[in-house]
Amino acid sequence: MTENSVKNLKVALLQIAPENTLEQNLKKGLEYCGKAKQMNADIALFPEMWSTGYTIPENIDELKKLAVTADSEFVKSFGQLAKELDMAIGITFLEAYEPLPRNSICLFDRFGNKVLTYAKVHTCDFGDECRLSARDDFFVTDLNTSQGNVKIGVIICYDREFPESARILMLKGAEIILVPNACPMEINRLSQLRARAYENMTGIATANYPAGKPDCNGHSSAFDGIAYRQSDFCSRDTLIIEAGEREGIYIADFPIDEIREYRNREVHGNAYRHPQKYKLIVSENIDEPFIRADYRK
Repeated sequence: MTENSVKNLKVALLQIAPENTLEQNLKKGLEYCGKAKQMNADIALFPEMWSTGYTIPENIDELKKLAVTADSEFVKSFGQLAKELDMAIGITFLEAYEPLPRNSICLFDRFGNKVLTYAKVHTCDFGDECRLSARDDFFVTDLNTSQGNVKIGVIICYDREFPESARILMLKGAEIILVPNACPMEINRLSQLRARAYENMTGIATANYPAGKPDCNGHSSAFDGIAYRQSDFCSRDTLIIEAGEREGIYIADFPIDEIREYRNREVHGNAYRHPQKYKLIVSENIDEPFIRADYRK
């Protein structure tokens, strides 16, 4: 698809608390997508693993019973709603997969087409996610919105802590990176997201669970990546919105045309990199003090 003019892209960060069952999460998720559309959202984004409310049982049989396929009625229901609402939806879920389930997202465009399926690459193997399978790549899609086409990539929660995740998406053309999340968002993690947006000149939108969900505190956020405007002498904070702790829908309004113009003139991203000098980055050697017994390739 060719690049087109997109003045603004509105991403609804669904900072909502999960219920106790898959059916209840389906009902509440569909309801909040409808509310997001009423707020003129172009994309509705769920927090991490919405189907279970980020629940990962220790018992593998119980874990697998909670998992649903990417073609399940739960996931397909959001594709059908995306078409009805003329709005893209990024629905997150515990995906049935062998040998172990995956932490996944399906992105449906406004016509109800599934345009991207991604599973978390950097699983938290020091915690409950040691019982999940990890993906081995990152993906970007051309998303057709009512505002025009925008290149969208996805990372999930802990992926954000590795600069390579967002870097690869930038190199694959991502203009906006969606980040479903389930952890406390504090100054250091917000700083990571701010840095990923700044160094790649990409927008980043993160949806987290509200306070009340264990180990979560809200503070869903979005950064536009535009550190400098030609009309200003000083740099600016790229923060578009930062939610509080309460449940709600928070709209991140990305100035896509301005982001594109900025990417065409500024010095970050892939403008002045020297990848031939970075060979050590792809080395698989791990030395002290970073050796961990629970590390999985």
